[in-house]
Amino acid sequence: MKNFGYLIMMLMLTSKVNSHRSNRPLRCGKRASKILMTLTSILVVLSLSFNALALSDDEIIRDAEARIEKYRKGNLVLQLVVPDDEPLPDGCEVAIEQRRHKFLFGCNIFKLGSCRTPADNAAYEKYYSELFNFATLPFYWWSYSDRDGKVNDKRTDKIIAWCRQHDITAKGHPLAWNYRDPQWLEEDLDKTMALQFGRIGRCVTRFKGQIDIWDVVNEATHYDRAECIKQAPKLTAGIKKMGVNAYLRKSFEMARQANPGATLIINDYRTDQGYIDRVIHELIDETDKPIFDVIGIQSHMHTTYWGAKKTWDICEKYARFNVPLHFTETTIVSGPKANKSWNSTAGGEENQARDAAQFYTVLFSHPAVEAITWWDFSDQGAWQNAPAGFLRKDMTPKPVYHTLKGLIKDKWWTKTKARTTRGATVSFSGFYGQYEITVMAKGKKLKGTFEFDKNTKGTIKVVLE
Repeated sequence: MKNFGYLIMMLMLTSKVNSHRSNRPLRCGKRASKILMTLTSILVVLSLSFNALALSDDEIIRDAEARIEKYRKGNLVLQLVVPDDEPLPDGCEVAIEQRRHKFLFGCNIFKLGSCRTPADNAAYEKYYSELFNFATLPFYWWSYSDRDGKVNDKRTDKIIAWCRQHDITAKGHPLAWNYRDPQWLEEDLDKTMALQFGRIGRCVTRFKGQIDIWDVVNEATHYDRAECIKQAPKLTAGIKKMGVNAYLRKSFEMARQANPGATLIINDYRTDQGYIDRVIHELIDETDKPIFDVIGIQSHMHTTYWGAKKTWDICEKYARFNVPLHFTETTIVSGPKANKSWNSTAGGEENQARDAAQFYTVLFSHPAVEAITWWDFSDQGAWQNAPAGFLRKDMTPKPVYHTLKGLIKDKWWTKTKARTTRGATVSFSGFYGQYEITVMAKGKKLKGTFEFDKNTKGTIKVVLE
């Protein structure tokens, strides 16, 4: 069995090399290229099946801390420079404290400033800013724009300003999604699609430099499911007429043209082979390179927690595309659904905290994952009225909030001390991110900042002031 798995991997490698041997457009061989990709997909599924046999939940969890140490931390040498260029004496005590993770820990921020009371709004802001460095802002077309061209930019600007004030990276979601038609769309399907693509260019251009991460197309794998046909008949019909592949490619081309430096995400709730075959494989250029930057994976678990093994296997399945993975919409609820009532319970909250901690640990330990976004932050106004939040409806934090804060801002957070050696250098090991350094020298407190990640090489020079 082990030898068979090895053979599969060798076949995969051979097919990959052959498919990338030439950078010329694959005009005549496009059909052959698709056949090759399909064959590769089959081989990958077989390979993952054999690899999965060797990994249990216990093994994935057991080795998580070692993987975190390997993939999320690094060793670094700092050279400290003082304003007067006089060298620091050996043995000066240096305090090094992390200020921000490189990894993106986030949540949608839909309720910012719109909770039930001013006190609720204040609690929302406090708890959000103490935990996250990433925020997903709403850009649902049906509620963002009206027939007269009035758009919701003012509210977006306010959220962006708040995020900047708290050093939180903003992401827009989504630019294109046929879940519901704007009421003012016309019957002409060609005009409908032209408006859709124009909207993509307009949003990305308007917020360039403020929002540079976008979920471009949402849930295209099953774009023609019943609820989309019912709620978005014009957009769904427009996509069908144009062809889903052309729709996908045009959407990404418009976003890339509007902001060449943006991080563009393809996002879906499907994690089966359909996502790969119908969407991801279609979003490649003539040299077989993806025209997206990140694969977005939704992980709504309103009924059953995935568990470590399923979570790990999904990461492995999509990591083979050699682009970062973002878990874009994560839900683990804190109470069982009973008829029309769905409330948080004490037992449910303990289960939520336990499962979320395991889920985050597995994802943080996988080298391909670069972001996790929770959905929603509070039970107030949560999707499906589910007890999905880190906060209850009264805005008090659930155990999951304290548990994840203990991981993100304590266990996975670097705060250490060191002493200078010859040449005013300091060596330390820490989680990737942004740091502040403090030194007491010549009766003064001097400070400096630096950041590093897995690509940082050599010594970093830190200027103290």
